[in-house]
Amino acid sequence: MLNKKTVDDINVKGKKVLVRCDFNVPLQNGKITDENRLVAALPTIKKLIADGGRIILCSHLGKPKGEPKPELSLAPVAARLTELLGQEVKFAADPEVVGPNAKAAVEAMQDGDVILLENTRYRVEETKNGDAFSQELASLCDVFVNDAFGTAHRAHCSNVGVTKYVDTAVVGYLMQKEIDFLGNAVDNPKRPFVAILGGAKVSSKISVINNLLDKVDVLIIGGGMSYTFSKAQGGKIGKSLCEDDYLQYALEMIKKAEEKGVKLLLPVDSKIGDAFSNDCNSQIVPAGEIGDDWQGLDIGPETEKIFADAVKDAKTVVWNGPMGCFEMPNFAHGTEAIAKALADTDAITIIGGGDSAAAVNILGYGDKMTHISTGGGASLEFLEGKELPGVAAANDK
Repeated sequence: MLNKKTVDDINVKGKKVLVRCDFNVPLQNGKITDENRLVAALPTIKKLIADGGRIILCSHLGKPKGEPKPELSLAPVAARLTELLGQEVKFAADPEVVGPNAKAAVEAMQDGDVILLENTRYRVEETKNGDAFSQELASLCDVFVNDAFGTAHRAHCSNVGVTKYVDTAVVGYLMQKEIDFLGNAVDNPKRPFVAILGGAKVSSKISVINNLLDKVDVLIIGGGMSYTFSKAQGGKIGKSLCEDDYLQYALEMIKKAEEKGVKLLLPVDSKIGDAFSNDCNSQIVPAGEIGDDWQGLDIGPETEKIFADAVKDAKTVVWNGPMGCFEMPNFAHGTEAIAKALADTDAITIIGGGDSAAAVNILGYGDKMTHISTGGGASLEFLEGKELPGVAAANDK
């Protein structure tokens, strides 16, 4: 079990608090097109304001590659946060991030004030976790709060390096939620524990499959990666996605599931198309019987029933990766069937970031899930059982 100090364990009155948030939001012509990440950060920020802290927010945005790029400035974020919080969020517009504006603004702070630093990736050292920049960030504050799960699997200055130079480093509410659900639910789940894996590639989920086979009662595999399993078992998959280098691996996983007594469910039928497009000709065929010029684009109706049934009696369900090409409405049915099955169960339902989070939200089932992870790569590494640098760097209770 991971037990980290949180914002509830510290007293920040009169103290300068550096908060690493995830404000990596999509911008179009300087306008924020999706502000979910800003809204998600508010509970931690409001708590620190209410406690009388002096709050210095920082985040990266996009990939400026270590140089100031005006189109990746966090200025629009400061403006929108000002509206969301109902109080001024002062923007420290230093291209070097910790510069004269930031220092002067911090110097002038009163309890409950909020400022936002410029994009931490304007500094080339940020992604290399360079000591000098970590020290500069630390020099602004007495306490560090990490609330950016999306970068927790990377050791950068603003989430890991800075903790070397401050005495108190804790996690915010968002990080705490991710640790509770993704970390601890997977390590100590209410059973039966069902994991559903989809998406295109077996190769990106190897360690996840391996780790989960030691923990789950049922493992469901759909999406593009299921065709590698199908071919490994002698099935015909036509032009479907397949990683020939992983056929042997797929067979080993099937064997491991057997040895562990884990129920491994693979598709029994597929919805196939004669081209990779929404308007192609499509048909339903049994798994492993896909014609040469056809490709699997979604799970079929029989598979939907079997997968949904497996979820019914579950107490914990983790889902990572869509069942088909859900961006094309004609091949979104399998993914939607899984989302609906999860919405209808009383299990703890955890969606592991990335495409599955997008799919659940697009299909309108977001509010029916217990927890939707904010980090794609980070959530995958959590499911692999890896230690995340951003989590490890926080003080233990």
